[in-house]
Amino acid sequence: MRIALVTDAWQPQVNGVVTTLVELVRELAELGHQVEVIHPNLFKTRPCPGYAGIDLAVRPKRGLTDKLDAFQPEAIHIATEGPLGWAARGYCLKRGLRFTTAFHTKFPEILHAALKIPLSWGYALFRHFHRPSSGVMVPTQGVLRMLEQRGFQNLRGWTHGVDTALFGFESQPRPHPPMGTLLRPVSLFVGRVSYEKNIESFLKLDIPGTKVVCGVGPLEESLQQRYPQVRWMGVLARDELAKVYAAADVFVFPSRSETFGLVMLEAMATGTPVAAYPVDGPLEVLGKGDGSCHGGVMNEDLQQACYGALAVPRHEARQRALDFSWGHAAQLFESFLVAAGHNKVMGSTCQPFQAGAPSVKSTVTPLS
Repeated sequence: MRIALVTDAWQPQVNGVVTTLVELVRELAELGHQVEVIHPNLFKTRPCPGYAGIDLAVRPKRGLTDKLDAFQPEAIHIATEGPLGWAARGYCLKRGLRFTTAFHTKFPEILHAALKIPLSWGYALFRHFHRPSSGVMVPTQGVLRMLEQRGFQNLRGWTHGVDTALFGFESQPRPHPPMGTLLRPVSLFVGRVSYEKNIESFLKLDIPGTKVVCGVGPLEESLQQRYPQVRWMGVLARDELAKVYAAADVFVFPSRSETFGLVMLEAMATGTPVAAYPVDGPLEVLGKGDGSCHGGVMNEDLQQACYGALAVPRHEARQRALDFSWGHAAQLFESFLVAAGHNKVMGSTCQPFQAGAPSVKSTVTPLS
């Protein structure tokens, strides 16, 4: 099957959306699909205001049209709501093509935190964006229910995975020399140092040992000045990051606005338990829907969650991570795709592709 994947998030950006899409493309290739990734690096770009390291395509309509016309995709998936996402949406509507979309990030919350834009405005815009989609893929049941309450339709419960080979298990925290000699326990945060991550809730915790932060973002400079005792490590290559995860005693996930939280799975795969608030993301990753918690501790008191997580056996964190695989996520994605066709957009009444259907020789566009 020829699949066009349109995304404003792609390498060299470092975030959970990019990780998800790179792994998805790899798995789709393994399933025998031909995937054309249309990403910002193929266009003239400019930095996203307030988010250094994230470049957005500038006036991509003509170039995107040429690429989609040349590829003639059998299925079109729009992964993000940025300039490329809007251009692809317009392309499909103009030609009467069906397509799927995904809700990866709670951007209305980000806009509210950064610019004080009312949540209702942000969700109204996103509801408009996704309305003609034949299937909106959502990574957690909690987010799916929230979007239902806000009037979104054609929602599809998706999931994510983790590379359990790259993020290998360590039965005890394994010292990593580049981190230096750190007072234990080591509490780790990995992610963008930005408004929506609620990182200061972690930095302010009165807990023993050493706090370590891996990531960059718009709040980095100011937080470094206010919390000089924290070990700031910036952005790391993924193989290096795996060693940092394995060196930590507890992974702290302070965000209250995530749709999933891949970094939790990566930490747990190495054996490092997670401390988090009981909100969307952690509820999906740590919970099993029966009120139990696996691989970490959730508590409205993040400090108590940290203390509790330190008592979670590392093998239990690893076992919970093994419940998530990229292969399963890709098969779900495949089952939600719809034939683009050349008919009127039909919403949820259109026919999906069948998982495991015959497909063409696997090729993938460059990942960088």
